[in-house]
Amino acid sequence: MTAKEELEELKRQVAELKAKLDPPKPTFTPISDAEWRDQMHQMRERRMSMAMPPSAVRYFADGVTAADCADLRQQAHRPTGRSGMIPDSQQPTSSRPSAGDGTGWGHATPLGPPPGVTQVDRLMDAQDAKDRAELIEREAKLRALQKLAEGK
Repeated sequence: MTAKEELEELKRQVAELKAKLDPPKPTFTPISDAEWRDQMHQMRERRMSMAMPPSAVRYFADGVTAADCADLRQQAHRPTGRSGMIPDSQQPTSSRPSAGDGTGWGHATPLGPPPGVTQVDRLMDAQDAKDRAELIEREAKLRALQKLAEGK
């Protein structure tokens, strides 16, 4: 078979396959404006069926008056107490000097271990000595048992 005959055969096969193929049928069906509005209305009805019923909304709204709302608003915006930044008077009332003697700087805190560390260190040293003594005793017993076993 020559190249020209092979090309003709392939063209014939492609034409047969195209003839067998059915184009997909469209699923779109045009609807009238009235049908579309009806579908949208049904969709909104389904969505609102999951919302809170109007009777429950009225129940919750009946107990709150405009005066109640104003009172709640006033209570929400009132100060809760004296601010810590505002002093009662310009002069300090205590005889004790302030943190930085009024300069704005605090006293320097010396660096060092926190309190109680020396007690913890002593406890740890005592436990370490106890553990070492137990280890030495255990090893001595093991060696004694090994020597006893070798002697038999």
